[in-house]
Amino acid sequence: MSFLTVSKVHHTYFSSKTATEALQDINLTIEKGEFVSFIGPSGCGKTTLLSILAGLFPPTAGKVLIEEQDVFANADLSIGYMLQQDYLFPWRTIEENVTLGLKLLKVNKDESEKLASKLLADVGLPSIEKKYPRELSGGMRQRVALARTLAVDPKILLLDEPFSALDYQSKLKLEDLVHKLMKEYGKTAVLVTHDIGEAIAMSDRIFLFSAKPGRLYQTFEVPEEVRNLTPFEARANPMYSSLFQTIWKELESLEH
Repeated sequence: MSFLTVSKVHHTYFSSKTATEALQDINLTIEKGEFVSFIGPSGCGKTTLLSILAGLFPPTAGKVLIEEQDVFANADLSIGYMLQQDYLFPWRTIEENVTLGLKLLKVNKDESEKLASKLLADVGLPSIEKKYPRELSGGMRQRVALARTLAVDPKILLLDEPFSALDYQSKLKLEDLVHKLMKEYGKTAVLVTHDIGEAIAMSDRIFLFSAKPGRLYQTFEVPEEVRNLTPFEARANPMYSSLFQTIWKELESLEH
């Protein structure tokens, strides 16, 4: 049985006058420890599907299961969600931001602080526990957001364009860091991105969606030779360029 199963998922947004079909008959599976990306033209329902995977709302029809449990309104499933903005609380220290989820889980203070220190060191930010978000750069704040997400030991990490607001150098560094930590922690991750290169460099598989309504159009397997490299190194591999061209052409055909 696959770790995550999306089965016959449809989703329609209703208003007082209209019904807009956002997703149509989505079927896919993701294995434990796999890193996958969702790409596609604007309006293809990538973020809607990610929100359904997070259990934020149920699909209009169909099911999403993690380890055979329904994700919607399931308090027993810990799902990490990392967004474009870091949403750190400015009045709390970095340590307090990282341990927020642990506090809600009633983990004792000493244990929480110890874990926060370890995670901040893992994301390359040792000894900043007592600083405040305003004292950090955008890239550093996203590293803190990553540490906060990992603190609650989520079953799966959902990443909604988490690097898109960063400068290019910070983005590349954070891609490498996230890729490394997902492997080290053995986490399953889903990335929503508009960046084909980012999807190839970070993923094991890429799901390409078509728009209006969003449908799963094609799945691409990233060659093992590319998967075994860091995202930064992957960009220099000839197989990366070849897959980029293939996906680019498919995406162009969808947009026209």
